[in-house]
Amino acid sequence: MNQEERKLLAWHETMELHEMVAFQSTGLMKLKMSINRVTDHELKELYRKCITDLERNLNELLKFYPQAQGYQAREDDEREDLGFFAADLLALSKTLVRNLAAAITETATPALRQTFTRQLTGAIEGHARVFHYMHKHGYYPAYDLGRMLGHDMENANKALKMRY
Repeated sequence: MNQEERKLLAWHETMELHEMVAFQSTGLMKLKMSINRVTDHELKELYRKCITDLERNLNELLKFYPQAQGYQAREDDEREDLGFFAADLLALSKTLVRNLAAAITETATPALRQTFTRQLTGAIEGHARVFHYMHKHGYYPAYDLGRMLGHDMENANKALKMRY
């Protein structure tokens, strides 16, 4: 079967698509919420460019959702902002875990390596706390791929519609 004949994304592609849409949606909302606080003209232009880039990225990626494994179309459902704040915290904790893991591989000084390792353990535990909060409150239905992808689309569309 060639690529043109393929109707569905592979499972791992679906999960990568989810990660990219979730991360960029949260980032776009964050930028739109904060751009009016930026007083420096040059920095504000960088924000605008980043907003435009993320909007383009999301519009391109959302076109792949009908091909995603387990995709279920949803009606737009306005969810409270707590989901946004939780997702932002989850993205921060994931990034911290990845950055600490990378830092450990680049560290030769034993005391610093031990510090990074201890912090990595704490970051992993912090990530678990945020994930469990999100799962408990329905913000991250990790065991229901269709609902999770629906949340992605909902958040991406919310981010795209936000005014700034």
